[in-house]
Amino acid sequence: MHVDFTPSPGPSLGVEVEYGVVDKETGKYVEVADEILSIVGAGHPEAEHPKAKHELFNHSIEVITGVCQTPDEAVADLKATLLELKPLLDERNLAMMSSGTHPFASWDSMSLSPGERYRRLLDEIGWPARRLAIHGVHFHVGVRSKEKSIKFIDSLLGFLPQMLALSTSSPYWLGDDTGLASIRSKIFEVMPTSGLPPWMQDWAAFERFMTALIKAETIRSVKEVWWDIRPHPTYGTIEFRMCDGIPTLREVRSIAALAQALVVWMDQQVDAGETLPDIPSWVARENKWRASRFGLDGRVMTDVSGNTQSFKDNIVGIVDMLQPVAAGLGTLDALNGVREILETGSSAARQRAVVAQGGSLRDVVTLVREELAVELRS
Repeated sequence: MHVDFTPSPGPSLGVEVEYGVVDKETGKYVEVADEILSIVGAGHPEAEHPKAKHELFNHSIEVITGVCQTPDEAVADLKATLLELKPLLDERNLAMMSSGTHPFASWDSMSLSPGERYRRLLDEIGWPARRLAIHGVHFHVGVRSKEKSIKFIDSLLGFLPQMLALSTSSPYWLGDDTGLASIRSKIFEVMPTSGLPPWMQDWAAFERFMTALIKAETIRSVKEVWWDIRPHPTYGTIEFRMCDGIPTLREVRSIAALAQALVVWMDQQVDAGETLPDIPSWVARENKWRASRFGLDGRVMTDVSGNTQSFKDNIVGIVDMLQPVAAGLGTLDALNGVREILETGSSAARQRAVVAQGGSLRDVVTLVREELAVELRS
């Protein structure tokens, strides 16, 4: 099977953020996404808003950007769509929030969004898909060739756990503290073709893999490969898919800058004839577990001998390494925002702090939605 790849002329950036719609008083999800999207979609081709989309459940709305060049441009794009949705939500006493999971919502009482795609997903996959009451953030970074996309993805396995640790926002599930910083990442791993991708030497290996999965009727297209990172042939990008829902646009901006700078750094390394970092898949898997379990408070394996370093120190080293790249891209301020996340903690830590201070899980919902609401008021 031949898979066409449309190269990107430069390191373009696209961001997709999944939000849940909640009642401001009760903190509960409200199944109103189809109604809201029908209103904002009116007047657009096929009555669909180009940047506000359905997700699996009718309480979820995905907000996507167009093709951007910088994190600031991407965040401005996201904010414009959120501000378009906000009046419709305000008049219903509703708000948007993005976190990997809702602290106390129950997945078994949720209604699907309309559409054959979602019904088919449940029919084919069953219970694992029915439990996907989760939200994440995806980052697309443009790549100049299909071969580079595979080479970069293989090397990026060593950086994905750090990005997950920065974004962890799902310590609670069905009203309980799971003990994890990201239960979302473990919930999603139950799905077929999810989790860390296999190591692939080149684009031909990727095509052989897709051919086998389609012939075996595991998937219908490349879009049904839900790895933590994958090439997106149509967009000509690498798609980072491992992050939890991210509550603030400020954090989205910083992690987007990190993703973009990593790809550009790898592109420069390859063009200079340098060897990219390489980490065995078993180390990447162990580090993903450490990120999902402990978040930024964990330690990352740095080699096959079992040496470790705190996630925070490791991430500081990555940000320091990427300073010249970000300076060249004009994204240095956005990248250095990662240091702020390290100082203030990820959303998982902030959520737990609310409970540690005597707050309820409804107070946790208030925290998460208000973090975004403050940005939309400014």
